[in-house]
Amino acid sequence: MAKLIFVNLPVRDVAGSTAFYESIGATRDARFSDATASCMQLSETIYVMLLSHDKYRQFTTKPIVDARTASEVLLCVTEDDRAAVDARVDMATAAGGTADPTPVQDHGFMYGRSFEDPDGHVWEVTWMDVEAAVAAMAGGREAAA
Repeated sequence: MAKLIFVNLPVRDVAGSTAFYESIGATRDARFSDATASCMQLSETIYVMLLSHDKYRQFTTKPIVDARTASEVLLCVTEDDRAAVDARVDMATAAGGTADPTPVQDHGFMYGRSFEDPDGHVWEVTWMDVEAAVAAMAGGREAAA
């Protein structure tokens, strides 16, 4: 069985956040969703659990970070090409997210942009030509030696 990842995010408005993630292509999995949580499937192996603050507090005694003012984590997903990166960020912006809260990265062999969801969680969206990236890294190691 493939390993699954469940990213748990505290959100102020479960229904509103669910609508946002559906707008960027995620699918709500009703088996793991209720009024306090929405399980959003991004791929066959990646899920995002949108948890109300009260529900999130059931899993930790630590304070919930306000992702609009502090950073705890940067999340990154890949796309198949540069156009898909732009399309994903455009979908997030159209759904009420903020485009490019972090600098756009364009290294030729790697292209990345980002968006911020309504709660301030930053998602990086990246495309990379792996062979070109490995070659560039090898060239950088040789130059550094």
